[in-house]
Amino acid sequence: MLAREQRADAIRAAIESALAPVLLEIEDESHKHAGHAGARDGRGHFRVDVVSGAFVGMSPIARHRAVYAAVGELMTTDIHALAIRARTPQEADTP
Repeated sequence: MLAREQRADAIRAAIESALAPVLLEIEDESHKHAGHAGARDGRGHFRVDVVSGAFVGMSPIARHRAVYAAVGELMTTDIHALAIRARTPQEADTP
């Protein structure tokens, strides 16, 4: 398990490597879940906003699967919950 301050960097590196995002925002929301059963094992809660051309032609569930595949092993070692917003560059430009 990574040190808490290293987790967002590891998530960023994994997603950047797999999906080449044009925008990637990661928020550690672990502090909002203190005392939650899923937080007891030390893994964190994160929210990611990913904008990538890799999502073009993918269904929403396929996009989420791509993000989960990108973070891979981190889901079993460092991430308890991952909230995902996955958009194409065209969708991100639409108000």
